[in-house]
Amino acid sequence: MNNFEFKNPTKIIFGKDSIAKLENEIPKDAKVLMLYGGGSIKKNGIYDQVKKALANFTVIEFGGIPANPEYSVLTEALEVIKTENITYLLAVGGGSVIDGTKFLSAAALYEGQSSWDILANKIRTDVGLPFGTVLTLPATGSEMNSGAVITRKETQEKLGMGGPGLFPQFSILDPQVITSIPERQLANGLTDAFTHVLEQYMTYPDGALLQDRFAESIMQTLIEVAPRIIKDPTDYKAASNFMWSCTMALNGLIQKGVPTDWAIHAIGHELTALFGIDHARTLAVITPSHYKYNFEAKKEKLAQYAERVWNITEGSTDDKAYAAIEKTVAFFHELGIDTKLSDYTKDYEGTAETIAQRFTDRGWLGLGEHKDVSPDKVAEIVKMAY
Repeated sequence: MNNFEFKNPTKIIFGKDSIAKLENEIPKDAKVLMLYGGGSIKKNGIYDQVKKALANFTVIEFGGIPANPEYSVLTEALEVIKTENITYLLAVGGGSVIDGTKFLSAAALYEGQSSWDILANKIRTDVGLPFGTVLTLPATGSEMNSGAVITRKETQEKLGMGGPGLFPQFSILDPQVITSIPERQLANGLTDAFTHVLEQYMTYPDGALLQDRFAESIMQTLIEVAPRIIKDPTDYKAASNFMWSCTMALNGLIQKGVPTDWAIHAIGHELTALFGIDHARTLAVITPSHYKYNFEAKKEKLAQYAERVWNITEGSTDDKAYAAIEKTVAFFHELGIDTKLSDYTKDYEGTAETIAQRFTDRGWLGLGEHKDVSPDKVAEIVKMAY
């Protein structure tokens, strides 16, 4: 295992009817900006629960944060924070709302000329405006980590940010919220969480026995509960395991002491920026081709994954490794997730070259666990995903 440091200060409040505990987590004298997305929380009862819990607080609302948190929309919210002297942020939503809130937490205290610099220049946020979250869509793990990804339509960019100042102070996780989530979003959440684990696991054996088994257990749990969640989102036991697996997939624990990849995410973000494809679905598009292209470097871990997660025990290391990739593709297909770029757009010619050039321009010259996935290799991976 590699050396590591680990600290996660986010308080998790998990279980039925836990939104009512919200009033105990925010300072009584706080002026709160409540942030949410397209308004589904007003239809499923979550909005009313939050407003009831905040009855004794000064609350201003800002809705309309889109599925890929858009910089221009967030700048409007930032203006509200400054003009209204907001002292506390509350994200009520899924990963996009929470990511947008993290950007606002950083931007509210940023003293530079343009808040976009935080993303463009990869400025680490050590202190942000305090915020908490009420999770409404399990998927990204943003409720218990310090990272965020923001989109800017005018430049077709999707960039990441982070820092120790961007951990939520608390996150409320009530599994009952998933009962109203559309099947498409449930499938996205399962795919997103599963791929988060793969990015931190599918590298090469490094002797981190416990970390490997943490990762494998999360994937096994997602595989087990996926059909139950899709069939019946009111299954509370399945919903509980789904929600907690999504959080554990990206709260920082399973990546400690091990090499990690993240090339799939870097490429996938470009597909979202260029075509507006759901984040989870871009990951499903790139995952198979990335593993096939880098097969020699990853086959030992792929074979381990085959044995431990998919119970594939027959054949050579290569046989098991290839079978694991096919099992992963089949799992995505069972969720209704397509795995080729041509399934989402017919205007894909030239995409590989465009992404490779963007990576070159940014100086992203070596992705992956070995830092050897160069822009020309990225282009080949994307072409394989057509």
